[in-house]
Amino acid sequence: MSTYDERIAELLDDMSLFDDWTERYEFIISLGRKLPAMPEKYRKSVNLIKGCQSRVWVGTEMKDGVMLIHADSDSLITKGLIALFIRLLSGLTPAEILAADVKQLDSCGLKEHLASTRANALSSMAATIRAAAQAAA
Repeated sequence: MSTYDERIAELLDDMSLFDDWTERYEFIISLGRKLPAMPEKYRKSVNLIKGCQSRVWVGTEMKDGVMLIHADSDSLITKGLIALFIRLLSGLTPAEILAADVKQLDSCGLKEHLASTRANALSSMAATIRAAAQAAA
């Protein structure tokens, strides 16, 4: 299993392959399309992230000492954004998630290229996952 630092380095490297933001958005959307179907038990109003323009569900579970993150959204770009967090954080221990510097994602310019509501959603997604890791720690 890879560490957070290895995962973020790989993701930022993947993002750097694209010359413009249209291609990066397509990459992010493709990540969302590849997400496995979210188990129905997590598709509840309690798992909806507050402050998102789109509906975004995030459910977590502990398995063999690591946190698995399940998510879905009714928006393609938002589903891709939550897929970024799943790629970076799912399968790590709660302590590793809490120690992860997700602000490193900003180094690729993502927040500057998102509408303010989507940038706020990104922060809400990170906060929701951190809160679940804190509760599990």
